[in-house]
Amino acid sequence: MAIADVKELRAAVDAAVEQVEITDVHTHLYTPCFGDMLLWGVNELLTYHYLVAEVFRWIDMPYDDFWSMSKREQADLIWKMLFLENSPYSEACRGVLTVLNKLGLDVASRDLESYRRYFAGKTLEEYVDQVFELSKVKEVVMTNDPFDDSERRVWLESYKADPRFKAALRIDPLLNTWDQTWMRLKEWGYGVDKELNQATLKEVRRFLSDWVNRMQPVYMAVSLPPTFAFPENSTRAVLIEECVLPVCREHNIPLAMMIGVKKLVNPGLKLAGDSVGKGSIEAVEYLCANYPYNKFMVTMLSRENQHELSVAARKFRNLMIFGCWWFLNNPSLVDEITRMRFELLGVNVIPQHSDARVLDQLIYKWAHSRKVIADVLFDKYKDLMETGWQIEESEIRRDVQKLFSQNFWDFINKRI
Repeated sequence: MAIADVKELRAAVDAAVEQVEITDVHTHLYTPCFGDMLLWGVNELLTYHYLVAEVFRWIDMPYDDFWSMSKREQADLIWKMLFLENSPYSEACRGVLTVLNKLGLDVASRDLESYRRYFAGKTLEEYVDQVFELSKVKEVVMTNDPFDDSERRVWLESYKADPRFKAALRIDPLLNTWDQTWMRLKEWGYGVDKELNQATLKEVRRFLSDWVNRMQPVYMAVSLPPTFAFPENSTRAVLIEECVLPVCREHNIPLAMMIGVKKLVNPGLKLAGDSVGKGSIEAVEYLCANYPYNKFMVTMLSRENQHELSVAARKFRNLMIFGCWWFLNNPSLVDEITRMRFELLGVNVIPQHSDARVLDQLIYKWAHSRKVIADVLFDKYKDLMETGWQIEESEIRRDVQKLFSQNFWDFINKRI
């Protein structure tokens, strides 16, 4: 039966978005077998790099002094400056409060020690279950770097699969710092040289295939600077063309490109010191046009890139846009970008991912994103109703399922 009026429409959209189970297509989370690499709890929430950058807007402290503090001391300072001495309405601060509230804790008490006691009473395994249930996230895609010694050791020696955590093979060191990386491949038994001759390229392909077979990743991923260009006369371009794209095509996995990060514009802030720059859509268009049997997932960090990127996605079926990444993950920008994408691409987009680095962030990032996306969807369905088009609740649930999960898996599984 068709929805009769806007009140019924609002209820149907809200229910569909609230109830849908999510595939979170990009996170920095890990299965519990990675131990301390999986971050969780209130101290980790408070020392998330977004809040570190914010607190240095208020404190006159040498960076080294801050980094010499314990995690608990850093969290105490951030709580004091950003939550008690100033109203915590930045998105990162509000996110911490949303997590505490959804966990049933008394946010009004402002009692950090009571929150710590709550987390101290949890085991990691039970808390993982709780977070997935609260956030209604059914599965997440990790970021897995075989060049990270701690992570590599787990993959080689003690990895235990959890169906809720899917792998993504991260290849930043391979593409962005080949001058150092080639020596590591050589140490691991691959017959490579610094010079990208045919023998080296063959061995790089073998390395990538070995890790694809080991991890079974849903895609290969790289974070790229605003200056990324393709084609160009560079080591990175050769490795992409001769190694990455052939291996991706052979295994039918997309290359996910996250474009626009300016690394360490303020080195003193460490992970919080990265910034944003406008990238080149031409590079994306060239790759999609000249490698039509490869699949590309793309998200770009600059707001100024979003319209061009959406137009590019209209032209290439092998391009899937995903999420409002990093500095774009603020409600006003998510709203703006999602409206524009829906207007240009309809249902065929992945509107959001969490980019969560702390397990608990699945709770707030998806609670906040669900609300914004539901508002946009309501407006779009309302526009349809005003034309005389009739909408059924089952159609809304179908569309929402595609946006929050099915579009990703359809793109992963299809052959171009």
